Amino acid sequence: MYCMKLTVLPLIFLAAVPAGAQEDQPFYKDKQIRLLVGSAAGSGYDINARVLARHLVNHIPGHPTIVVQNQPGAGSATMATTLYNASPRDGTVMGAAINGMPTLPLFSPESSRFDPLKFNWIGSTNRDTQVSYVWKTAPVQDVADLRRRELVVGATSAGTTQVDFPLVAQQILGLKYKVVSGYKGTTNIHMAMESGEVQGVGANAWLSLKALNANWIASGQIKVIMQYGERKHPDLPNVPTIFSLAETDEDRQALNLIVSRLEYGRPFFFPPDVPKARVELMRKAFEATLTDPAYLAEAEKAQLEISLVTGEEVAELIAKVAATPPNVVARVKAALASAGN
Repeated sequence: MYCMKLTVLPLIFLAAVPAGAQEDQPFYKDKQIRLLVGSAAGSGYDINARVLARHLVNHIPGHPTIVVQNQPGAGSATMATTLYNASPRDGTVMGAAINGMPTLPLFSPESSRFDPLKFNWIGSTNRDTQVSYVWKTAPVQDVADLRRRELVVGATSAGTTQVDFPLVAQQILGLKYKVVSGYKGTTNIHMAMESGEVQGVGANAWLSLKALNANWIASGQIKVIMQYGERKHPDLPNVPTIFSLAETDEDRQALNLIVSRLEYGRPFFFPPDVPKARVELMRKAFEATLTDPAYLAEAEKAQLEISLVTGEEVAELIAKVAATPPNVVARVKAALASAGN
């Protein structure tokens, strides 16, 4: 009888462990996860991803290593295409995209070789606030100036807020942005601002600006003239929002489509077809990381604002964007196409 109990008890214990946990908890032991970042090294997205990676490993059963690799290009479309079409679908490759990536198939379906609805969204580290800012010597120093005078703003590529937001503001609201794209990253744009090559940035994450150039804010080298979103950021109570400039419901609908990406902030994801249990495991690890005191302390030091958006919430937000009425999509698409005019 004693021997039978020794035999039966372990079997009962194993039966109580979910099948997915039996498979996935040891899966990551001695494994390496590649985290592909769809923006340049040193950018706000890159800093955000690297800080997360250093702590995420502590919450993944098996404690794998995470190697961060930058794969910028086409508003994170290059990286998303790689994940969608050529990456292993076993949970060993993740993506960290700029928030414009999920809307690219709406505006450029002919060149988007991925379906954001089929990605497995792990979560986002924050809801984003984007701002428009100018160098201290720029001819534009507030929104009233921007209605009358041209402002030359630097940007990376289409699909990023640096291009998309000022173009939509230009076409929908009549703000006189002139977008000069093609810069490798935000650091390069900031160097161009210092040299006088451009006069400002049409849109960039407020947390990125604080992380990269807090000294500029403190010393008055730059001035934030507008923020994108319906709600004002607590740091910027006197800076108008783009929605306060909209005069019609049609304008607000168009602005909402382009600005809604800020609600899912800085998303992380797996390719399609990764086993469901592994997706759930990574979502739990992600959520645990975002309450980890060590992670939060490093994020605060790096001037990163952390507010969890779960994988399920990200997926719902992206599905809502994908269901935008065609007439609204067409209007915003025409505004974005104005870049070539």
